[in-house]
Amino acid sequence: MFRFAPVVPVAVSLSLALALTACGGGVEGTPGGSGLRDPYFPKAGNGGYDVTHYALTLDYAPDSRRLTGRAVVTARATQPLSALNLDLDGLDVRSVTVDGTAADFNRAGQELTVRPRDELDEGATFRVTVRYSGTPATVTDPDGSEEGWLRTADGAVALGQPVGSMAWFPGNHHPSDKASYDLTVTVPRGLTAVSNGEPAGERTEGGRTTYTWRTTEPMASYLATLAIGRYEIRRDRTEGGLPVYSAVHHTEAAASRPVLARLPEVTAWAEDTFGPFPFSSTGAIVAPAGIAGYALETQNRPVFPGTPDILLLVHELAHQWYGNSVSPKSWRDMWLNEGFATYAEWLWEEEHGGDSAERIFDALYTDEDVFEFPPAKPPTVDDISGRPVYERGAMVLHRIRQIVGDGAFRRLLRGWAGEHRHGNADTEDFTAYVERQAPRHDFTAVWDDWLYGDGRPDRP
Repeated sequence: MFRFAPVVPVAVSLSLALALTACGGGVEGTPGGSGLRDPYFPKAGNGGYDVTHYALTLDYAPDSRRLTGRAVVTARATQPLSALNLDLDGLDVRSVTVDGTAADFNRAGQELTVRPRDELDEGATFRVTVRYSGTPATVTDPDGSEEGWLRTADGAVALGQPVGSMAWFPGNHHPSDKASYDLTVTVPRGLTAVSNGEPAGERTEGGRTTYTWRTTEPMASYLATLAIGRYEIRRDRTEGGLPVYSAVHHTEAAASRPVLARLPEVTAWAEDTFGPFPFSSTGAIVAPAGIAGYALETQNRPVFPGTPDILLLVHELAHQWYGNSVSPKSWRDMWLNEGFATYAEWLWEEEHGGDSAERIFDALYTDEDVFEFPPAKPPTVDDISGRPVYERGAMVLHRIRQIVGDGAFRRLLRGWAGEHRHGNADTEDFTAYVERQAPRHDFTAVWDDWLYGDGRPDRP
């Protein structure tokens, strides 16, 4: 993401969740937790199971703004389950089944509590099918930016960071639970529907067109996207043969051509810098200008609100390694996404005729706002997209580079992305990795003063 912020959902007590579960028709056992107690979003995600696949079948009518959906959530129970929760904000649930058998369910805020007829054994794979409909919500964050389902003049764009994906499909909406996806969406003929992954089919019948998209690599739900509207499709390949698939809203078609023509070049540079591209295709979605106050690193193809400049393109493509492939264990670890993507901008500038990373570091050192709080400890949920997370996070990486040298630093960048490819990691994983790779150096001051410390550290 590039923005310089998100609403904490109101907590529902564990006792209420247990009470709801106790209504479940004589089923005994342990309910899955409602929320994973994330430091900033305690109700995001749910305990007791791990999602492996989402199959979403959607129908959207832009004129009425009505979304009709069926979500089939395939998961594995990590404990004996008498009940489980899914995150869903708004929308009306018509029915729920577990492995084809009707299940009792209850709504409480963003929690959809499902009580299967029979207890699910630990280790068992099961499928929850939710049929739902309604007008998806747009969520306004404290900084005034919007996420969730964003309506446009001819369709909509779905953006999920940090919790907006629950506005359009039920799921385990926390970055620690990644899954593969199949998305099938039907829209009026003449409109295009673009999502993550690769196109897997298109057909038109009775004035409506159905598009199918498939994402085989693990994806955190906040990185799922759907853009509906009059989009121009552009296909290309990088020099290494990686498919490039971009969708450009017709209002941005002319303005976007020069920068998107460089997308294969930027992707190839990033592969040389960060390692093999972690997904089966790259690209971009250029949405209508003004739909959001930020770009978002949605998997495979970032979403831009209007035509991006080259540094924004670099930033969001770098996220494909740092944030998308290596995803945070919790929202406290946002600097691992944004610090790396910001430092990618510095490296691009350094190698393409701009300021060196050292000069950028020196200029930021005099900016008091960058040291408002430590990047690994944003004080409130309002701060997880603040400048220290981005720019002071990048300064932490530059301090590591100053200590280990350029060659070792490049190996660290590639090694970190490779070691946690398609997984999750937190700040402790990163500091341990750096110390393991450079055992002759002392990073105590970097961690204590730059990563976790308050105020401006002494100039190195």
